[in-house]
Amino acid sequence: MRAAHKASGAEMVTIAVRRVPLDRSTESFLDHLDSSLKILPNTAGCYSAEEAIRTARLAREALETDFLKLEVIGDQTTLFPDNEQTLEAARVLVKEGFVVLPYFNDDLIMAKKLLDIGCAAIMPLAAPIGSGLGVQNPANLRIMREQLPDATIIVDAGVGTASDAAIAMELGADGVLMNTAIAEASDPAKMGEAMKLAIEAGRLAYLAGRMPKRLYASASSPLTGVVR
Repeated sequence: MRAAHKASGAEMVTIAVRRVPLDRSTESFLDHLDSSLKILPNTAGCYSAEEAIRTARLAREALETDFLKLEVIGDQTTLFPDNEQTLEAARVLVKEGFVVLPYFNDDLIMAKKLLDIGCAAIMPLAAPIGSGLGVQNPANLRIMREQLPDATIIVDAGVGTASDAAIAMELGADGVLMNTAIAEASDPAKMGEAMKLAIEAGRLAYLAGRMPKRLYASASSPLTGVVR
């Protein structure tokens, strides 16, 4: 894990608050995190706004941070988020001073609602958690970027390999949060480095602006001035 963090150049790591001993009573991966990494607690495993709010408060007390990845799951099989419960929890937590980064379905309207109540960033999924399917609805992410030019958009869940991360960034995402794609790779450190390079390449490509797609060939050299 430490090797993968270093190779990826990650500056922040998220932890599931309900799955680690916050009092450090027993060993957990918290004991093996580099001190330079910023911890982003998350509410994974919560199935209601009430659960998520309670978990968030515990995280702030134990980890001394206002940052929070808000996650409220709506279905145990797909692990799709419950957007309504997420919005309900976000309203309360924003008012309590949390810096809320909500995980939600790639829905433009919900994105606007979450931003309107004061969420610091939005984290739409690319595909189901841990699926490795890559970006399944690129049009949704592109529309979200175009409609919300000032929002911080972090693609969360579903990335499987470096090309998936590059595509997310090419669509205009500001970042990608990932775990399984690196953790389940045969060589996590190498995959971490691959992801770093993909993120950088995808961002540069977005900023450069891609050429338009055309149905037919278009000569790369102009015909003007050609000797006949």
